[in-house]
Amino acid sequence: MDWDKLRIFHAVADAGSLTHAGDTLHLSQSAVSRQVRALEESLNAILFHRHARGLILTEQGELLFDATRAMTKRLDAASARIRDSEDEVFGELRVTTTTGFGTLWLTPRLPQLYEKYPDLNVELMLEERVLDLPMREADVAIRMKEPSQADLIRKRLMSVQMRLYASAEYLDTRGYPETLNDVSKHRLICQNPNAPQVAVSATLVQKLIGYQPQSTLTVNNYYGVLQGVINNLGIGVLPDYVTHVFPDLVRVLPELENAEVPVFLAYPEELRHSRRIAAFRDFVQDEITAHRRAERGQGEVT
Repeated sequence: MDWDKLRIFHAVADAGSLTHAGDTLHLSQSAVSRQVRALEESLNAILFHRHARGLILTEQGELLFDATRAMTKRLDAASARIRDSEDEVFGELRVTTTTGFGTLWLTPRLPQLYEKYPDLNVELMLEERVLDLPMREADVAIRMKEPSQADLIRKRLMSVQMRLYASAEYLDTRGYPETLNDVSKHRLICQNPNAPQVAVSATLVQKLIGYQPQSTLTVNNYYGVLQGVINNLGIGVLPDYVTHVFPDLVRVLPELENAEVPVFLAYPEELRHSRRIAAFRDFVQDEITAHRRAERGQGEVT
């Protein structure tokens, strides 16, 4: 098959429009249309249903689009590896992690990464959904559980404890819970126990709900839980690293905490030799080491 025609087909399928695909490819609509028709003729198949509102892939078109999408991702990976030089770190790096960890832990530390590698362009994708690294939905991930996908290089970075926190103002108004039974007098703010990356902390949340809190607020990420806590809505289930950013939070029922939540860094096997991945991995490890030393009173990493 002619790769030029496949490239144009892929752009049209992705855009859903001959005009938009032409803008992307810097080709006229008629040139794009001719290439798509020629590809259909060579395959003896109709690839698009043509409607006034745009183009919709046929079943045969879906099959071909799946193939060109996989080819494009492989080519992107190869291009990224070729662009990585031995002495420089530059180009695009797509990083995915949870909204809470990315907002509260990772983003505040990124100035150190950019200071060292000013030509690196990071696309930070914060969401609770676990992106498919082998299919190159992202280059590298920081996850709150060990990745289960095959063909990934994974490294355990650290552990997080889930604990209960509230604002001093909230506790002054509603009272300080002395025992778990006192949870029934308070509003509980937590992440949904069915969220994809918090299986360990779900046990703690379910235990607390068993004590019948007065009401609950569930949020799909820890940044939202934190906002509820600092705005005096109730007692929140939060990872312990939030106290590094908000040291005035008051820990509630300190004897209560769940098993450690492991934090893993993962990336596809095919990016093993990527300078960008190595730079990001080393940056994250250095930041964790610096924080641990600071906590032990030994100062920052020099």
